[in-house]
Amino acid sequence: MSVNIYVGNLSYDTTEGQLQGLFSVHGEISSVKIITDHYTGRSKGFGFVEMNDANAADSAIQALNGSEVQNRQIVVNLAKPKAETKGKRY
Repeated sequence: MSVNIYVGNLSYDTTEGQLQGLFSVHGEISSVKIITDHYTGRSKGFGFVEMNDANAADSAIQALNGSEVQNRQIVVNLAKPKAETKGKRY
């Protein structure tokens, strides 16, 4: 079962490739996604990493939470499930 990890306080210049390189040291990665603004395409400063192994994910969280990446102290923890919304958001 895969584990979804939240990564926050990223530099706006961080790429998905850089994020993958950071986490790949700890285990196999299923996917990496940096969230971008719908209109500008600019990073919102956070993203998600999905790892296949729960032990590897835990190791990555422990090792990377609070570490410095591109002069920013990143936040790394288990992603919370997306809350369902009522109706459309505009």
